[in-house]
Amino acid sequence: MAERATTRPAAGVREALAAAVGALGGAERPGQVEMAEAVAASMASGEHLLVQAGTGTGKSLAYLVPSLLHAAEGKGPVVVATATLALQAQIVDRDLPRLVEAVEPLLGRKPTFAILKGRSNYACKAKIAGVVPDDDPSALFSTPSTPLGREVTRARQWAADSDTGDRDELLPGVGHRAWRQVSVSARECVGAQKCAYGLECFAELARARAAEADVVVTNHALLAIDALESFSVLPEHDVCVIDEAHELVDRVTGVATDELTVSMVERAAQRAARVVDDGVDGLSEAAADLSDALAAAAPGRLASLPAQLGDALVLVRDSARACQSGLQRDKDGDEVSRRAARALVDAVFETASRMLAWSQYDVCWISANGPARSLHIAPLTVAGLLRERLFAEKTVVATSATLELGGSFDLVAGHLGLGGSDGPAWTSLDVGTPFDPARQGILYIASHLPQPGREGVSAAALEELVSLVRAAGGRTLGLFSSMRAAEQAAEYVRGELDLPILLQGEEGTPELVRQFASDAATCLFGTMSLWQGVDVPGSALQLVVIDRIPFPRPDDPLAAARRDAAGASGFVAIYASAAALRLAQGAGRLLRQVDDRGVVAVLDPRLASAGYAGFLQKSLPPFWKTRSREAVLAALQRIDESAPPVRPVRGRP
Repeated sequence: MAERATTRPAAGVREALAAAVGALGGAERPGQVEMAEAVAASMASGEHLLVQAGTGTGKSLAYLVPSLLHAAEGKGPVVVATATLALQAQIVDRDLPRLVEAVEPLLGRKPTFAILKGRSNYACKAKIAGVVPDDDPSALFSTPSTPLGREVTRARQWAADSDTGDRDELLPGVGHRAWRQVSVSARECVGAQKCAYGLECFAELARARAAEADVVVTNHALLAIDALESFSVLPEHDVCVIDEAHELVDRVTGVATDELTVSMVERAAQRAARVVDDGVDGLSEAAADLSDALAAAAPGRLASLPAQLGDALVLVRDSARACQSGLQRDKDGDEVSRRAARALVDAVFETASRMLAWSQYDVCWISANGPARSLHIAPLTVAGLLRERLFAEKTVVATSATLELGGSFDLVAGHLGLGGSDGPAWTSLDVGTPFDPARQGILYIASHLPQPGREGVSAAALEELVSLVRAAGGRTLGLFSSMRAAEQAAEYVRGELDLPILLQGEEGTPELVRQFASDAATCLFGTMSLWQGVDVPGSALQLVVIDRIPFPRPDDPLAAARRDAAGASGFVAIYASAAALRLAQGAGRLLRQVDDRGVVAVLDPRLASAGYAGFLQKSLPPFWKTRSREAVLAALQRIDESAPPVRPVRGRP
């Protein structure tokens, strides 16, 4: 690893943090100082650290400042991985530019930073020039009069003037099909040395900038690829900070999950047919056999491969291998076309092979989207992968507002691969929050309501929702377990109250959040993406309603398999922990600043009466608790009557 020189010893973390807080116009927070010192100690000792930092702590600065100091001491770059684009944008566009200016006098040089994403997030100049073939002819640039054609035209024009080619800088954005016309996946890329546009490649330029930076900001998925694959996509580093760490297991699972569809096999055959003849007819026939086999099998988790499906997978694998051999022998054809074909054929071969080798450590299932069927395979757990490929090789700081479940870090640590007596050494820290949940918020459990069923929101729960919203004067974020429930609630409340009720999906989420934050009487109803994607400080949000405990779906094949594998503790380890995490995220929407007040209302009596209720409640902020309907309605009325004017939402939700 190249050493990064520094002209003087790095400043102390307290001194640098104070300079950074001053530059950003903030005030010192004890929890932030405690976290920054713990992060610096972890980086110095090499011991892993889990930090729970509640809303308002300022955790971004608490890990960015020690990261810059660590790099300034010549100890190599620090990789910061986040789950959401919004947090990446905040760190790179708002926090780091002011932070490096603040600490430059203390360090004797100006620290550097860069953002790095997966290759498909950058426009490809070869694809735009038509060098890379496409297998979606209906989306080609030859149809500029259609909405899709206009999106492609705009993306191409933007790429011609862009300095970075980063998709997130294309505003307004374009859909996936349009973006595919100006980008390539890592498999499709022929490499900078073989590409005519290699010297000006946006993705390669981003990697070059990252290689020289003190802090590299990336996402969980790219971190997972770097850890799990045999090749490196991130600069060499010894220290990694994982923000929004409660999302890491799901993101790593997503990277380690493979999918096989009939259309995927057909596209591979079509792409290969442009280059070679060997194996193409067999691959087309294999696609037809796979279609028949998937149609004959029931959707859901598979205990074993049905004979017909197994035979079809053998044919897919062997035909793909024949295509691979033909592509390998064809040295005279166009390299770009051959590489594009090989990318799809390799993916088909590898996925079919993995499914045929399916072991006790994998979960396999069939999903249905209308008549279309897909075959999936995922690891039963990623704890071992993370332990061996991440925690054994890097010093990791993992932080989030929700890492303690049921009052302990142990469940999250186990899911991350830190559990067991033989696991890596780690410490944990809860630095709290500058808020006072017991004085600022109320947890209302509507214990008199019927237990939620499969028919959607009950009539009694809908009436309760109307009473709560009326008492709050609007100001309500409704978090529902399904889109059907959100739609049902919106329709009912619109019929009962003369208040604006916004529903997720009727407009883009950023616009809905903007409207919601701008009017006290407005309510916003939606489902899972709102549970942790909304930041509305102030009086526009004073009531969060949760329709039911958000357990994973009982027919979720991966969750069910993990529950079964965990044995007697499976319900708590998998289902209750997932629900606790989601509940904590949803409840965390209420208090976003020190003078916020309000109510979190849960319309599910199981939170009061079930055997796991105590575990779930311990995972929530320590609000004042009540089951009294009269008390909570009176409190909402008082809060509404004394509420200050609303303020517009800050930035992107």
